[in-house]
Amino acid sequence: MPGWIEVAFRSMIGLILLVGISRLFVRKPLGEASPLEFGMVATIAIVLALGSVQLAIPPAFLFIALLIWAGGALLIGLLTMKSKAFRSIIYGKGIPLMKDGKILEDNMKKQHISADELLRKLRSKQVFQVADVEFAVLEGNGELNVLVKKDKQPLTAKEVNKQVAPIKEPETVIIDGKILDEPLATRGFSREWLELELEKMNAIVENVFLAQIDEYGQVTIDLFDDVIQVPKPSELPLLEAGLKKVQADLSLYALDTDNSQAKQIYSWCAQQMDEVHQRVSPFVK
Repeated sequence: MPGWIEVAFRSMIGLILLVGISRLFVRKPLGEASPLEFGMVATIAIVLALGSVQLAIPPAFLFIALLIWAGGALLIGLLTMKSKAFRSIIYGKGIPLMKDGKILEDNMKKQHISADELLRKLRSKQVFQVADVEFAVLEGNGELNVLVKKDKQPLTAKEVNKQVAPIKEPETVIIDGKILDEPLATRGFSREWLELELEKMNAIVENVFLAQIDEYGQVTIDLFDDVIQVPKPSELPLLEAGLKKVQADLSLYALDTDNSQAKQIYSWCAQQMDEVHQRVSPFVK
């Protein structure tokens, strides 16, 4: 067999093996992998790369090396799931660098973290003043997690006792001009309904690059042609405007009538409609 054919054949087999082996590992961002995990994956890739061009290495030797490295990586992953002590050895433990708003210089020296590096890591967390930090811990993968002081944290709806709309993930129903039936059916809609919604926006399926349905059933689209302006969904603003109009009409009726009983009924209805608007308002913003 000519050398170039053998190289091509080994390369294709190595690529297939690399894809298969990588699917066996736990899915995580590369930055969250421990140094050992990163080194083992890199070693497997190097073994496959060398085996593709070093024709003097028998294929059996390559498979033995892959079996040991890939099997060892999978075994380590299994042990880290089962044993907390082993997990601490592989990933390490979180080391606090700041506690109660004070920098722990001894821990920084042990981890070889300088003041400049600490400031850089804080800036990556959108913290530009050390005095704003209550607690900071250096994780095993080198990432710094920061807890800012209570008075520096943004207000939440719960803290101001405000009702907000629940969040539900949007469903992507069109990609590259093709309708995705499964997510569309998940929301209980049909192709005919989707095409009708697109027609309201003067669009057709073939011209839509991406379309999503939010938790309220509104359709938002992005067209292939960015010059065309897409109208924003108007169902919820129209609903809020309708509620305001009904409340205003009832208040006007209460002012116009001379019948005291009717005036009382209209005023009560206007008050009830105002309460309905206040309850619905967070959901239509």
